[in-house]
Amino acid sequence: MGEPLLLNANQTATKLPFPELVGALQRGFAKGCQTPARHHHTLRSKGQPEGTLLLMPAWSNADDEEHFLGVKLVTIMPGNMNRKLPAVVSTYMLYDGITGEQLALMDGNTLTSRRTVATSALAANYLSREDSSSLVIIGAGRVGSLIADAYSAVRSLRHIVIWDINHEQADRLASSLRDQGLPAKSTADIKNAIESADIVSAATLATAPIIRGEWLKPGTHVDLIGAFTPEMREADDDVMRRSSIYVDTAVALEEAGELIKPLAAGVIGQDAILGTLADLCRTNEFARTNADQITCFKSVGSGLADLAAAKLVYQFT
Repeated sequence: MGEPLLLNANQTATKLPFPELVGALQRGFAKGCQTPARHHHTLRSKGQPEGTLLLMPAWSNADDEEHFLGVKLVTIMPGNMNRKLPAVVSTYMLYDGITGEQLALMDGNTLTSRRTVATSALAANYLSREDSSSLVIIGAGRVGSLIADAYSAVRSLRHIVIWDINHEQADRLASSLRDQGLPAKSTADIKNAIESADIVSAATLATAPIIRGEWLKPGTHVDLIGAFTPEMREADDDVMRRSSIYVDTAVALEEAGELIKPLAAGVIGQDAILGTLADLCRTNEFARTNADQITCFKSVGSGLADLAAAKLVYQFT
């Protein structure tokens, strides 16, 4: 048994370039894999806020030519905020699905962030207008900072506008993107930015809607990354009412406040959800029906995307 690859954050990122990652995810969603429900455990320590351990396994289908098994381990320790340490730490372990041999151990935070934005870019390749050139990024954190790079793999961007509740953070991201040669600027006027956007991508922890449907021009594609619990929302009811909606997996209907609340209130019906990313990838055809259609992609993350990304890390040359 050979020594497994041990990859830090930078090494993991280097092996996940967005053009290749988008392609790997397309193949992964089209083929599918086994993704049981994640395991969720509460960690208690006297005098400390409760922590959480998440275990997210996935493995190849029985008839796949290659067999892999992956497990993402995530620790969420709210008390680390007072220690000036990251609250979320993640590790991904990849195994040979036949022998159980450990193949690689990689930085899970990096893998998760990059597969998240690449999943959105993959969906946008099917759902956003092919001539989309104006991108608005809402949220300039770890995930938001990668959105422009990921979307550049599928669309020719001529205008990138960044809004964050912390305007200085938006300024820093815009400056960083300009240093990379991307046409980015920050703004404090989110309404004006969204009204002129072809694509709006949000990666925040918002619990109240930031994006309003009345601001969307015909033909806009809305990408909702950040809200991953029933209490969180980045878009209002009007966004969902006006949109043709796709989700990364059916689990989004159980976890995402963007969908749960409008469905429960009768604002939209189940027929508003037109399909999953797997449906789009299996058909592998441009899904927009006309230039004025407003489309929306809601993702909550999946073990399938983790496994597809981890396989690329291991096989990347």
